[in-house]
Amino acid sequence: MNCKLEKTENANEVKLEITIEAEKFENAIKKVYFQNAKYFNIPGFRKGKAPQNIVEKYYGKEIFYEDAFNQILPDEYEKAISENKIEAVSKPVIDVVQMEKGQDLIFTATVCVKPEVKLGKYKGIEIEKIEYNVKDENVEEELKQMQDKNSRLVTVDDRAAKEGDTANINFEGFVDGTPFEGGKAENHDLVLGSHSFIEGFEEQVVGMGIGEEKDINVTFPKEYFSKDLAGKDAVFKVKLNGIMKKELPELDDEFAKDVSEFETIEELKQSIKEKLEKQNKDREKYEKEDAVINALVDEMEVQIPEGMVELEVENMLKDMESRMQYQGIKMEQYLKMLNKTEEEFKKECEPEAIKAIKSRLALEAVIKAEKIEATESEINAKIAEMATNYGKEPDELIKNENVKNYIKQGIESEKAIEFLIANSKEKKETKKTAKK
Repeated sequence: MNCKLEKTENANEVKLEITIEAEKFENAIKKVYFQNAKYFNIPGFRKGKAPQNIVEKYYGKEIFYEDAFNQILPDEYEKAISENKIEAVSKPVIDVVQMEKGQDLIFTATVCVKPEVKLGKYKGIEIEKIEYNVKDENVEEELKQMQDKNSRLVTVDDRAAKEGDTANINFEGFVDGTPFEGGKAENHDLVLGSHSFIEGFEEQVVGMGIGEEKDINVTFPKEYFSKDLAGKDAVFKVKLNGIMKKELPELDDEFAKDVSEFETIEELKQSIKEKLEKQNKDREKYEKEDAVINALVDEMEVQIPEGMVELEVENMLKDMESRMQYQGIKMEQYLKMLNKTEEEFKKECEPEAIKAIKSRLALEAVIKAEKIEATESEINAKIAEMATNYGKEPDELIKNENVKNYIKQGIESEKAIEFLIANSKEKKETKKTAKK
């Protein structure tokens, strides 16, 4: 293989002209022929038994070119990237210059390279003071949520429905006098005030008596997921079958024993306070990290290649698709729910992708400037932790260079963030109160 490298007129972009020896291309063609011979049915030969030259004569000599090229491309491209020490950050754009049997194969690969970063001020970054304090009302709010989770529903038969009740209803919806799909149910439990139905529906159930029937008039939102119903006026014929109200347990020592390992309500409150304090510390840590990285990015100068953004967006979509698969949702379904095309969704992801790229590049620049390194013992400790989490043997992961590099980069990024926070300054005092 021979490779020529040149910069293009675009910033952070190079073009490689890669030449593959004719013999290597010929061998790839032969390999493709043997892989596909069984599929060819040529008169005068048993299926799959026609010689290569006969197949090429019958179908055209170019029949194996594309598959042979696709076999050669990945390895030769990676070799050219490695030999020229190129940090590619986009998919290559491939153009074939020469592809002819008996001649060298020549093609070009145009690819974006990692841009240079000019760091601004990164020592002594000023950020606002971030502090979250736990107050008594925060503990009480958490306690009330526990009380609510441990409540029970009791039947009510001596009054009309009111907000907060669980109403058991039959209903059927009509638009222009015609029932619509999904608009009918029986013995449906609806918490009044939960806003789980169309705006205005639950408010009209309030005040109904058991056994009462009523026509409820509502209007579907203009952005409703069903286009057939969006913005339409509808009438629901509703019957109230029954009412249940929530009965809360007393917040006393018995409650503490029932819902926790503690003997008294005061011990439970102390435990809640400690938990909230830990959550606040974690929140302070994450927000400080975010603040110093944002400040670092604001101070730096970098030109992000378009191809790098495109690749980042594609990776974001792949991650999202993997997460949604666990929920049984396909990407096509998700886009349909959003009423967006894939291209429109990708466009919306670009600002987040650019932010992620800039943050990563900025931290890499700090790591380089401060000569931050992950030690072998730190890497091995992280690998051991990962192995435990995934049920694998540490040696199995240590042998994987990609895993080691990934962990190494993660440790060094963490150290860089710790360095930035340790060397940051508080801009001004701004006390924040913890909110649930």
